[in-house]
Amino acid sequence: MSSDSPRRGAHFAGQTTNPDPGSTSGEAHSPSGRRFRQAGSAPSTPAQAPVTPTRTPASRTVQADVPTITASSATAPRMATTGVSATTARLTESASRHAGAPRPKRRGGGFGAIVIVLVLLLGAGLGAWHFRDRIFGADEGEAASEVVAGQEVMVNIPEGSGASSVAQALIEAGVISDSSSFLKALQRQNAEQSIKPGTYSFVTGADPAEVVRQLVAGPNTTAGILTVPEGLTLERTAAIVEEQFDIPASVFIEQATAQNYASDFPFLAEAGDASLEGFLFPKTYDFSGKEVTADLVIRTMLTQYQNEVLSLDFAAAEAAVKERYGVTMSDYDMLTLASIIEREAVTEEDRPLVSSVFYNRLHQGMALQSDATMGYVTGGAVTPEDLQQESPYNTYLNAGLTPTPICSPSIECIRAALEPADTNYLYFFIVENESYSDHSFSETYEDHQAAINRWVQAQG
Repeated sequence: MSSDSPRRGAHFAGQTTNPDPGSTSGEAHSPSGRRFRQAGSAPSTPAQAPVTPTRTPASRTVQADVPTITASSATAPRMATTGVSATTARLTESASRHAGAPRPKRRGGGFGAIVIVLVLLLGAGLGAWHFRDRIFGADEGEAASEVVAGQEVMVNIPEGSGASSVAQALIEAGVISDSSSFLKALQRQNAEQSIKPGTYSFVTGADPAEVVRQLVAGPNTTAGILTVPEGLTLERTAAIVEEQFDIPASVFIEQATAQNYASDFPFLAEAGDASLEGFLFPKTYDFSGKEVTADLVIRTMLTQYQNEVLSLDFAAAEAAVKERYGVTMSDYDMLTLASIIEREAVTEEDRPLVSSVFYNRLHQGMALQSDATMGYVTGGAVTPEDLQQESPYNTYLNAGLTPTPICSPSIECIRAALEPADTNYLYFFIVENESYSDHSFSETYEDHQAAINRWVQAQG
C-alpha cells in the first residue's frame, strides 16, 4: 500500500497503486492491506503522538521568478512598491514686524514691483502645471517611464483599489507607460467600478484597453488559489499552504490549535488533543488580493466547515444511530467516523455501505480493523508489524473510534456517517484499478474470503 494511493479502499491523495496481497496477515485480507477479522480487543494504552502522513501535493501551476507589483489602497494612492509612512511638514514663521514701526520709503520701486509680480506669476504657473501632471498624468503620448515590452510580470490588485492606485501599480510593473491612456480606456469601457482584486499576469508594454478587459474579467493566475483535496491530514494541508503561499508549515501547524479558535467557533469544544484535524474543510479557496497568513487560511477553512457541515442535522442522525445500533455518537465522533470512511470508500455508492459496516461492528463490539487508521500513524504503508504496534490509532488492537479524525473528510463522507445504509454487512473488500475492480460487501467471513479468492485467481 503506497502513501500516494488515494482511493483503492483508502484515500491517500495521489495515484492508485496495484494492491499487494502479501502486505497483510490474519484470517482475511484485502489487496490494499485491508483486513476484517474478528479479533479480541486489547485495552488501549498510552501511545506516542501519531505522525501524520506525508503525501504528494496537488498539482498546480507555479509562476516562477516573476516580480509582483501591488496596488495601494484607493483611498490613499501611493507608490505601489513602497510602504506607507507618515509625512510631517514644518511651518516656517515669518519674522515678526513691530506694530507701529515705520516702514522705510522705497524710491524707484515701480519697475522692481512689476518684476517681482511677473516672477511670482511665472512661478505660480509652473507650479500649477506641475500639479496638473501629478494629478492627471503626463500628456497623451508622453511616456512616464521607459518600458521594455514583452516581459511577463505579476501585479497584485488588493480589494478596494481605485483606478489611480491600479494605474500606478501597472506603471511600476511596466505594463503601461502612462496613466492617462489607461484611465481613458477605463472610461471608454465604463469599467471604473468593475476592476476585480487579485493577482494578474501581464506582459509589459500591453495595450491599455486589453489590460482593462483583463481586470474586468478577473485574475488570470493561480497565485491566490488554494486547493485542498478531501482526505488530507492537517500536516499535509500545512505543506500545501507552504508551497502556495510560502507560509512555513511549522507556523501553520503551530497556529492550527483549537484553543486559538474555540471562542469564535464553538464546535471546536470537542476537538481531541486540541487539534484541528478534520475541521479544515477541503475545498478550493480564492485568496486573490488578500494578504495571506496562516490565521486567515485557517479561519476561512473553519468558516467553510461551519457553513457546510453545521447545516446537517447531527442530533437527528445521532438519535437514529442510537436507536438502530445502540451506539452513542457525538458530533465529533461522527466527524471521526467520516474521516475513516473517507480513507476507505472509493465510490459514492461505497460510502453509506462502508459506514454501515463500521456501525454494525460497533454494535457487535467488534474492532473496526481499518488499515487506514494505522496509516495515519505510519504515514502510508501498513505492515503486519505495524498492526502489532500499540497506538490509540490501531483499530485492530483497540475497540471503538480513534481519538481524533485521521483526515479532513468530504461533505459526502460526513453525510454517510450520519446516514449509513441499513445492512447487516460486517466486511468489505474494495479493489479499484485498471486491471481489476471489485466492491464486495459481506455479512459472513466466508463470503468475504470468497471475494478475496476471486481477486487472487484474477492475478493468476
